[in-house]
Amino acid sequence: MSGAGRMSCLKVLEDFGYEAVDNVPVGLIGRLLRPDDAEPYDTAVGIDSRTRGFEPARLIDEVRGFRERTPGRFELLFLECDDEVLQRRFSATRRRHPLADQRSVGEALALERALMAPLKAVADTVIDTSDLALPDLRRILGGHFTGEHDRLRISVVSFSYKRGVPRNADLVFDVRFLRNPYYVESLRPLTGRDAAVQEHVRGDPDLEGFVVRLKDFLAPLLPRYQAEGKSYLTVALGCTGGQHRSVFLGELLGEWLGGQGWDVAVRHRDLQAPGAVGDGAGR
Repeated sequence: MSGAGRMSCLKVLEDFGYEAVDNVPVGLIGRLLRPDDAEPYDTAVGIDSRTRGFEPARLIDEVRGFRERTPGRFELLFLECDDEVLQRRFSATRRRHPLADQRSVGEALALERALMAPLKAVADTVIDTSDLALPDLRRILGGHFTGEHDRLRISVVSFSYKRGVPRNADLVFDVRFLRNPYYVESLRPLTGRDAAVQEHVRGDPDLEGFVVRLKDFLAPLLPRYQAEGKSYLTVALGCTGGQHRSVFLGELLGEWLGGQGWDVAVRHRDLQAPGAVGDGAGR
């Protein structure tokens, strides 16, 4: 989708050593990705609805041909994003949607979504960047495309239910049953990173049992996910405002996972502005 972060994705893959090429005419892609190269190299090709010769059916035929000729060496990655977020990105950057012409951005997005649906259906991987920070995109792409497929990368994300569940979450835990620091006036402006808030939540008689059961739940699952070849796992913890309880639990879980030797990153979605995955709207 235009504005879903294609350029950000290409820049990350370029950092990983890929030859990154954008908007190659569909008719030339076959010449670029030659399976008989004496010295094959990793290549990332960016395509959207502006690409010359873009026809979903034709591109799907190309994809199927690549898969047959180069088993295990070709993958189609589709970048998805919510319409509301895309409209906000186009508005913020004042870039014109490539299909807008005489249409509104909303109409252009609807047209493009219908146009892209067949490609999304045959994609090997779909990444939704609606609420994804750039470091998280980098970690997801790293897990998929840096050759470290046997290494599970875990992202722990705290969030507010008011803003919805993170779209890329694999496991979601609701911690709204815990004592809410929001109702203590002195704690309200603080976050789950502050000692006073942590002490308040620790005072909940059900916290310790929940944390023990959460660890017992995750401990046997993570090696199995890794053994099955899963490269990236997102564990999301949500509370009402995404400021106190979920933040504290996210820090607690991240610390434990790191202590167990897992590659883990902790992000608090609603304590910070989303990253610049799609800031160059239309790219």
